[in-house]
Amino acid sequence: MSFINVSFFLFILLGMIIYYLVPKKFQWFILLVLSVIYYCSFSFKCVYALIYITTIIFVAGLLLTKLDKDCKIACKKEVDGVKLSREEKKVIKAKYTRKRKAVVAIACVLGFGLLALIKYTGFTVSNLNAVFGLSIKTPSFLVPIGLSFFTFQGISYVIDVYQGKCDACTNYLKMLLFVSFFPQIMQGPIGRYNHFVEGGLFAEHKWDLRRAQFGAQRIGWGLFKKLVLADRAGVLVTAVTNTSTIYGGYINVLTLLMYSIQLYMDFSGGIDIVIGVAEIFGVTMDENFRQPYFSKSIGEFWRRWHISLGAWMKDYIFYPFSLTKAMNNLGKWGRKHFGKHFGTVIPICLANLLIFFIVGIWHGAEWRYVIYGIYNGLIIAVSAVLKPYFKKWLEFFHINGESKGWHIVQIIRTFILVNIGWICDISALGMRWGIDFTLGLFKNYHLSQLRLSYLSSFGLAAYDYAILLVGCLIIFIVSLLKERGVNIRESIALKPIALRWVIYYGFFVMILILGYIGTTSGFMYANF
Repeated sequence: MSFINVSFFLFILLGMIIYYLVPKKFQWFILLVLSVIYYCSFSFKCVYALIYITTIIFVAGLLLTKLDKDCKIACKKEVDGVKLSREEKKVIKAKYTRKRKAVVAIACVLGFGLLALIKYTGFTVSNLNAVFGLSIKTPSFLVPIGLSFFTFQGISYVIDVYQGKCDACTNYLKMLLFVSFFPQIMQGPIGRYNHFVEGGLFAEHKWDLRRAQFGAQRIGWGLFKKLVLADRAGVLVTAVTNTSTIYGGYINVLTLLMYSIQLYMDFSGGIDIVIGVAEIFGVTMDENFRQPYFSKSIGEFWRRWHISLGAWMKDYIFYPFSLTKAMNNLGKWGRKHFGKHFGTVIPICLANLLIFFIVGIWHGAEWRYVIYGIYNGLIIAVSAVLKPYFKKWLEFFHINGESKGWHIVQIIRTFILVNIGWICDISALGMRWGIDFTLGLFKNYHLSQLRLSYLSSFGLAAYDYAILLVGCLIIFIVSLLKERGVNIRESIALKPIALRWVIYYGFFVMILILGYIGTTSGFMYANF
């Protein structure tokens, strides 16, 4: 039941009616039923993975809470009427801390173990066969939809309970709803338990017409991105990347630009639908994009792109790794031998490389994704090391680092670097193809490639290119307004009612007329 099928919107409509008619104390349970039905519409067998992860994190949360209470009780005990000394309490706390860490470690092993078994066994076996000349049969597993998303989300809950950021959930069915909430289970955002509680997942909600309208607007905006822009741009990308032919020149550049459009509009459009559907049910979701193509560096790009994944990596891998004793000692050694700056950035650089290696392999069990992750990690690491020199270079060339002109140069530079990284994404035919495609960016530029008669051979007519151009211009204007703090939906809501509905209906008709409805593919990030 994809977001772009009529059946999905009928499902939402029926679910919404039931949700607001039942007694409010049962609303969260209706969301759970809807979530299970939605997930079963893809595969009933995949529900076992949901139950497996839910059980692990639910039990882990209860155990962590029990151990915390037992520790407090043990510290309050008296021996022969004498209170425990500070040292004795310290020993007791250390004992229970080890037990609580063991609970977290077991939950991580069991949770990520399933993810690794299903997604990366084939990759590991094929590489072992290639390196050692073995002939181990590659196992085949059914990959549950959204496995990476709900596994990361579940493990974040366990760690948050351990760190005291949220209280453990004592209701198994509510925990199951947290893991399986149907709008976001396939492509995120990766939610935090306390954010869901604050966002109203388990709360009682009254029908709110304004909230429903805003939710519908967000859904429409997501459909526009997906159906009008992403799937249209994807036609050319597929035509170029599904053949062993390397066109080179303008076609390679155009393919990268089209892929930038396709990926961003597909993923952010899907997130818009997720947030809009949740809003209709009174649930507030975290934003997952913030105008990423306006970024001035790769580091900033990843703080604006797939925000929930970046935040997860920062909180649960970057800080714990960079603050370890080994990294602290490495930093001291670096400061002693190479100066304060270098010693400070060494742990940060290594932590970033680790994070982006994981980000790469998270996207897919293929070497091209590993290379993609390392590529981004290296750029960020090198930027951190050379930051003082960049400032000196700007001063040497008398460039104002705060000027609008330099700001635009940084945005263009970052956009080019991001697009180079996308080559790994589109190289599904293998690394050799990716290398040839990259080399093709530097040769075979012919004006004949820009003729509409030639461009139409990739599946898009002249009007398709015009629609993409105008559509991207609309996205750019909206993004620019958002960068300047303008709330588009609030602005439209203040317009006269007649004008508002002209905008709404006009947008809806435009999607129906211009979208690839009925022939479009699913959302790209549902595969990760």
